[in-house]
Amino acid sequence: MLLPIVKYGRPILRQKGKPIRPEKENLRQLIDNMLETMRHAKGVGLAAQQIGQAIQLTVIDIREAKEMKSEMWINNQPTTIHKHMPMILLNPQITPLNASIPGQEGCLSFPEIYGDVLRPETVDVDAIHPDGSIAKFGCNGLLARVIQHETDHLNGILFIDRMTRAAKKQIQPALDALRRQTMLQKLKRKPRPTKLASSNPQP
Repeated sequence: MLLPIVKYGRPILRQKGKPIRPEKENLRQLIDNMLETMRHAKGVGLAAQQIGQAIQLTVIDIREAKEMKSEMWINNQPTTIHKHMPMILLNPQITPLNASIPGQEGCLSFPEIYGDVLRPETVDVDAIHPDGSIAKFGCNGLLARVIQHETDHLNGILFIDRMTRAAKKQIQPALDALRRQTMLQKLKRKPRPTKLASSNPQP
């Protein structure tokens, strides 16, 4: 089932997600819906906050992306990334392994808005799979950037927060317009107050 994607201007995008205990929650349907929504929107990652839930869950699939190469390794041994896609991560923790470099990013919650974002090129990742098993690996390139982007979402951090002041200034008019549009849509969705019946009805 396709889910509505939350756009910039909604408070949920600034909420830190609650940690998940896989053995206590049935996440299968939510994960399937998030994957379907992400693919329909032609994205490579989607965090729970982007579909209105403040929990530590993200889905990732970079198989269709061609603009940046990635490498992944487990226990210091290279592994084929496609074998691990789609990637479902609960409660991810990121350890940077080198200095930050600029790279252009977009976001499904910021349609048609892009900008350079500073992030470490290589990271270690510690997380949990939906079945409760441990996910522990290293990666670089696009995969590292996507995982950092989505993990930021889970902590209420947006990619615009990682931009330089100059980069953000360039897209500020588009950000302001998107925020206004989001707020207008929110107002349109609010139910109108019910009119109270007059205590002195007219004939």
